[in-house]
Amino acid sequence: MFLAYGVYCGLFYPALCMIFKQIVLLVFLIGHSALSSFAQEEQIKIAHLSRDGYTGLEAIQRTFRERNPGYDLHYVDQSDVLVSNTLTQVVFVQEGGGTAVIAGPGGSERSSKVSVGDIVLLQNGEIMRSDSLLSMLVFTIPEKPAEYIPSFVRPDWDPNITDEPGGCATETNAYRRILLTWKKEVGEYVYHAINAHRVRIMDSFSHYHPVDIGFDEFYLVQMVLPGAKLITSEKVHLLSQPDKITMEQTKDLFKEYSLEVGDLVYLPRGVMHRGFGGVLAQVITVPGFIPGSEYGVDHLIRQINERFNLRGADALPFNRQASAFQVIK
Repeated sequence: MFLAYGVYCGLFYPALCMIFKQIVLLVFLIGHSALSSFAQEEQIKIAHLSRDGYTGLEAIQRTFRERNPGYDLHYVDQSDVLVSNTLTQVVFVQEGGGTAVIAGPGGSERSSKVSVGDIVLLQNGEIMRSDSLLSMLVFTIPEKPAEYIPSFVRPDWDPNITDEPGGCATETNAYRRILLTWKKEVGEYVYHAINAHRVRIMDSFSHYHPVDIGFDEFYLVQMVLPGAKLITSEKVHLLSQPDKITMEQTKDLFKEYSLEVGDLVYLPRGVMHRGFGGVLAQVITVPGFIPGSEYGVDHLIRQINERFNLRGADALPFNRQASAFQVIK
């Protein structure tokens, strides 16, 4: 239709035709710009939960809901009451501490001390009250946990939860405590709908979780050392072909984010990430941490450095210990 109208204008009204061409070009440019902007939108999102307004949280909520139907998340700041009136809620204590009591619909009660790093599981109809104000990251989960999992999961106080070096913390003295896991061989409390381990990350290996078989991951930052950061890449397709990548393409392969206490980092499936410099975080995965879906890429980054003879400040960052061959966990 536009083409026929353009030909008609060109034959009979040249001036009008020129205006028509300009309008078509403008529409094209606007549409192309919008598509490009959508395509270039960062998958990685960071919310600053310790700041006024929880900057960035709305964007995480929107994307997380779209990618994980049936799930939801929200942040409760400085409250002594939490009500679960729909599905199971998995609550991550981020600030505060004291004694919490869970009251069930039948009049039953369970109580425990709670502190930063703990998880509380609330079932439909339950109410938690605490004797002090707590700030909590709350996930709504469409699947109930097994009955044997306690309502209060406390990594620093539960004798069933001990240090398990591995994953993002392979050093022998690593602090890595698995609260909710995928399989019994790894941890005490199995819950496939969501997993979590509290870990101190000094220098993790660079890895991603494939889109088709992986999971979304969160870092809920609870302590940091000065200079702690997160290194990421949304260009795994380039990393995976070290023999074809160009020198120009290596210049913006990675991004670095400084981290602070209260940050909630959302790492969707397919995004490469590596924690560095001293970060204590709850690492949360939805669904659970599926075995065999953690793909290391340090060997590929090392190959790119060697191919272009990148050294010193010019070298691409990688974990040397994990670079001898591909790591899959």
